[in-house]
Formats: sequence, C-alpha cells, structure tokens
Amino acid sequence: MSIYIYTKDQLKKIENAALITANILDELESKIVEGISTFEIDQHARKFIKAHKVKSAFLNYGGFPATVCTSVNDEVIHGIPRKDCILKAGDIVGMDFGVIVDGFFGDSARTVSVGLIDASVQKLLDVTKESLYKAIASVTIDNRVSDISHAVESYVTKFGFKPVREFSGHGIGLNLHEEPSIPNYGKAGRGPRISEGMVFAIEPMINAGTSDIDVLDDNWTVVTADSRYSAHFEHTVAVIDGKAKILTRGINFN
Repeated sequence: MSIYIYTKDQLKKIENAALITANILDELESKIVEGISTFEIDQHARKFIKAHKVKSAFLNYGGFPATVCTSVNDEVIHGIPRKDCILKAGDIVGMDFGVIVDGFFGDSARTVSVGLIDASVQKLLDVTKESLYKAIASVTIDNRVSDISHAVESYVTKFGFKPVREFSGHGIGLNLHEEPSIPNYGKAGRGPRISEGMVFAIEPMINAGTSDIDVLDDNWTVVTADSRYSAHFEHTVAVIDGKAKILTRGINFN
C-alpha cells in the first residue's frame, strides 16, 4: 500500500477527528483517580463517544472488545479494560484512544499517573513524552521516515530506556493504520521522504528495562518481559506548510 497524500479538505476532516479524540482523552484523564477500575474508564469513554456523536475507532477493531486501551504499569499497549483492574496510588496507566468522524480517524495515547509516583517512574514518563516531541520536530519536508524513528531512540537511550521494537507508529487518515510504519528505533536517513499532506500517528512505547515484550493469553495485552514499567505517548500529526502540525492537542497533552 502506498502512502496517502491528503488534500486540505481531507486534512481538515482528520483534524476534526483528532481534536475530538484529544477532547475525550482530556475528559478521561480527569476521571483517573485511585479506586477506579479500567472497566469504568472504558464506560466513561463510551459515554463521551455517544455525547460527541462519533464512532469508536477501536471497538471491535480486529476483535478488540473495548473503546480504549488501558495499559497499567508493566503493560505496554493494548491492555483490555477489566472490572478487577483497580487503579491504586503509584500506578501509571496508558490510555490509547481514537474515534472516526465522517470516515476519518484520529488516534492518540498518553500515560498518566495515579496520585504520587516514584521519581524513577516519573522520569520514564517525562523522557517518553519528550521523545515524542523530538520525533515530531523531525517531521519536515524532505526528511525521511526513519529520521522520526531515530529521534525517538537516540533520545531515550541517553537515559537508559529502551524502545519496544515489535510495535510501531503508522500513517493514519482514511484508515486507523496506514503506510508508512514508523518504528521507534533505527538509523536516520532511510525510508520514504516526508511530503506535504502526509499524516502520521507517532507513538513512542518506551520500557524502563529490557525492550523485550510478551503477549498475555488474551492475545491483546502486551507486557514487558522483565515486569518493569512502560510508558506510551502518541499524537496524530499532519505535514502542513512543510512541517508537522499536532492535530491531537488537548488541554493536558499538547
């Protein structure tokens, strides 16, 4: 599949979907308190989706049973919301979420803390989030896709953290996942050239320890192989006027 180049009108529709995605994630983040279950987070997401009169991008996608991925502590991505998963002080939870509006997709993720967290865990969140912005800064005309990947890896490894290698960012727009694949590691100067009208979901998934992962028996939940924590941040960005414009800006994550 080739990389889509979107028109200005299409980009406006993607931006609308992305903005609603960010707004709902802001609403979900406000619900994160000690004692809430990840199942309840998904229930809130369903209410917000209905209130915004949009469609979930995740529900039943490949058989996924919820509207939001809730990945707690050593869960990297694709955590399934559960009634018996009760958040407690010191936890972190990654929320990955997307919607469909007028046939176009928005996608974003953020990892948030529950109460006070250990300083080393806060460092993981801060570095992972900053690596996303380093990656976004590399999205300029005539750079290559692997420049995005290299920006993530070169930054996080300075702090002893490791990018997950089995899962990647991706193109997005008319589909949730499109070309190109955007790994969070690799050498610069490789892959397709970045062009006006491209849209990417850039999403560093960074582990405190080993980069190795396992998939649980539910065939969805990805966990770190050493049970150390993992963080995940994601923005949908479009190449407009030669550089990246963040489309999933929210109040708490911009």
